[in-house]
Amino acid sequence: MAGTKVALTGIQPSGTAHIGNYLGMIRPALELARSYDAYYFLADEHALTTVRDPKGLLDYTYEMAATLIALGLDPKNVVMYRQSDVPATFELAWILSCVTPKGLLNRAHAYKAAVDENEAAGRTPDDGISMGLYNYPVLMAADILVVDGNVVPVGSDQRQHVEMARDIAEAFNRTYGDVLVLPEPLIQESVATIAGLDGRKMSKSYGNLIPIFASPEEQRKLIMRIVTDSRPPEEPKDPDSDNLFRIYEHFAPRDRVDAMSARYLKGGVGYGEVKEELAEILRDVFAGPRARFEELMADQAQLDKVLAEGAQRAAKVAGATLGRVKKAVGLTS
Repeated sequence: MAGTKVALTGIQPSGTAHIGNYLGMIRPALELARSYDAYYFLADEHALTTVRDPKGLLDYTYEMAATLIALGLDPKNVVMYRQSDVPATFELAWILSCVTPKGLLNRAHAYKAAVDENEAAGRTPDDGISMGLYNYPVLMAADILVVDGNVVPVGSDQRQHVEMARDIAEAFNRTYGDVLVLPEPLIQESVATIAGLDGRKMSKSYGNLIPIFASPEEQRKLIMRIVTDSRPPEEPKDPDSDNLFRIYEHFAPRDRVDAMSARYLKGGVGYGEVKEELAEILRDVFAGPRARFEELMADQAQLDKVLAEGAQRAAKVAGATLGRVKKAVGLTS
């Protein structure tokens, strides 16, 4: 949609996509293409802060590209690319780092959390903290600013990343003039934070996830492990406080959600029955996308082609932005 605002979504390929990713990040991101010029990048160089397996990083990158396409992203209508294929991003990151106050990076949530964890364990504050983690906000700012991103969809807990990108852009513009577009966070209140098998937020770090494209049999086994209380079927239950129902309600049709909620409140439904029904629903929801995913993963040359074409499109915008920046700072005439 030429002339509309640019929305940018970065997705880090650091693990197999799970249903929490689908609800909290992938599905809302795909919906942006209806209203924005949508850019999606696979943040493979960001992933270097945590991924130390070269083959794993490549595999995860292909998996995420195939996942997005299988779930509905049309590379002809949006721009999807690998972060490492747009080198202008990294040149811009250095230039931005030269105007970024160190104190701003000291306040980054991820860095502060790592420092707090070290201090709680009796280690020195910066033990094991790489410059990649510390400089993460600058590279993220470059990702956004290099494509003139207007909005970046994030959950409320990720707002700081976009605010820091805006702060960095403002610092640059104060010094060199009105060169960079100032991005805004697009806070999507409807974005779901889905609970995992143990009730905590679904995350690979907790080992409590349900992969999107696991086989129906494997998904069923995992669903059977969802933690519930010990109340018998005949006893009324509160659906809003039940971990199992909180997953069920995101995937079942509205009429079935309402009916199940009523059965919870009245009594007469067992958790085993709900788990079996949830397994069937996930099987049906992801049947078509799973087949498409497997087809794409069997043809990585096609994925390379899609990513290369996306990188060419992104590089045109990125090159223009970097050109403005280099001229503004005196690197070119």
